Amino acid sequence: MLVSGCGGFGFLMGMHYRREIRMLKNLLSSLREMEWELKYRLTPLPELCGIAAVVSGGTIGELYLELKNALETGTCSEISGCMNGLLQTMEIPCRTAKCLKDLGNSLGRYDLEGQLQGLQAVKVQCHNFLEELEDHRAERVRSYQTLGLCAGAALVILFI
Repeated sequence: MLVSGCGGFGFLMGMHYRREIRMLKNLLSSLREMEWELKYRLTPLPELCGIAAVVSGGTIGELYLELKNALETGTCSEISGCMNGLLQTMEIPCRTAKCLKDLGNSLGRYDLEGQLQGLQAVKVQCHNFLEELEDHRAERVRSYQTLGLCAGAALVILFI
C-alpha cells in the first residue's frame, strides 16, 4: 500500500505538471484572441472575456466567464481586484496564476495601446513559463513518477 500510495503521489505530481502546461497553452491562445479583438474590433471588456472563455475553455475559460459575469452585473469595480478574488477561489497553478494576475492588472486600466502592450507583456511572460516547463518535460514527469515509486519502496524497506 505504501508503494502504491507514494507511486500515486508521483503520478499525481506528473499530472499537475502536464495540467499547468495545458493551462498555459489555453491562456496563450486566449491572449492572442483578445489582442486581435482589441486591435481590430475594439471589443468591450465583458464581451472580450466571453470570447476568451470560448477560445480557451477549461478552467481558464471558467475564470473568464466569471470575470465577464462580474463585469456585466457590476459586482466588480476594479478588474485587478476581481481577478485576484477569482484566482483565490479557483485551483490554478502558480505560473498561470501569475500571468492571470498580471493580465488583470493591465486590462481596462489604460487606453487601447496600453492594453495591447499589457497583453503583449503577459503573452511573453506566459510563453517564457511554457518554454521553461516544456524543456525536458518527459524526463521531469518520469522523474516524479519514479521518485514516488522509489519513496514508497524505501518506506516499505524502513518499516520491515
